[in-house]
Amino acid sequence: MQYTPLHDEHVADGGKVVDFHGWALPIQFTGILDEHAHTRTKASVFDCSHMAEFTIRGRDAIQAYSGLVCSDVEKIVPGRGRYGMMLNDSGGIIDDLITIKLAEDELYVVTNAGPAARVAERICGGNPGAEDVSAHTAKIDIQGPLSREILVGEGIAEAGSLKYFQACRAAWRGTELIVSRTGYTGELGYELFVANEAAPALWRALRAHDAVRPAGLGARDTLRTEMGYLLSGQDFDESRTPLEAGAESFVAWDTPFTGRDALLEQRERGGYPLLSGIRTGDRRAPRPGFAICLGDESVGTVTSGTYGPSVGHGIGLAYLQQDVAAPGTGLNAGPKHIAVETARPPFYGQGTCRT
Repeated sequence: MQYTPLHDEHVADGGKVVDFHGWALPIQFTGILDEHAHTRTKASVFDCSHMAEFTIRGRDAIQAYSGLVCSDVEKIVPGRGRYGMMLNDSGGIIDDLITIKLAEDELYVVTNAGPAARVAERICGGNPGAEDVSAHTAKIDIQGPLSREILVGEGIAEAGSLKYFQACRAAWRGTELIVSRTGYTGELGYELFVANEAAPALWRALRAHDAVRPAGLGARDTLRTEMGYLLSGQDFDESRTPLEAGAESFVAWDTPFTGRDALLEQRERGGYPLLSGIRTGDRRAPRPGFAICLGDESVGTVTSGTYGPSVGHGIGLAYLQQDVAAPGTGLNAGPKHIAVETARPPFYGQGTCRT
């Protein structure tokens, strides 16, 4: 089991700690529904220090990295980030990631915990300009409508001017930070990257604000599902492509990248399943692994599903045959044949992430 620099803080706060991809992380503190609502209305802090971070410096190193992801790295302007995916030769998704351009010759890349070793091998192998800095880096997410006000009050003035998917270097009480206006909740929020040794003090300073509470993996999952955000290893893996995962808009078709030929062939062939939103008419929720049926015929499988506290009914994501994936199609899910309808995410439309 691996422990983040904030583990003792979670124990002191009464967090219920579970094993998440080999990391000891809190699933909840005061309860998933309470933490979900607090994030939507005020601000919550999440420990995401299990995630992986890489620096890539120099034009040659950046060019080598750009061939590994399906987004157009060269078009990212300094101070901005871009969502993308790393693919295998068959077009399957190894992981999704965010690439931040801190300067013309410097990138900062953030990826997930599950495939971190495979991603690190691809990014750093044979690329002397790339460095895996995960072991030295903590990641604290502050998410919610009051997050900007709180960070500016803490002296991180740069947070006040950052727009959605912008990022910069900053400082807090003499400690260097990278601040990115991104997140996984649909609310106004920031991801803070800081050295391990400084993370507990920063966490406690944020927690000291009356409007801030800690939140765990449970609320993180309900919040992201309401927005239709994908979860690595659950909504996609190497057996799924960006076309199937509904991520075609993030593919830069005019740039060379690993897996491009396979994606072009799949796009031309067509007929592949599509990751689609589904919703119920009550509190019952589709659960991962549930079969989706049209009558008695199986037409897909649920990958993510939960009760959506902000919308008041069950929601989820499922891979469906294309002929039933159009929004408004009536289907049923699971052994109890829960009535579901296809719907286009996000399920929750009042998020503040772009404000």
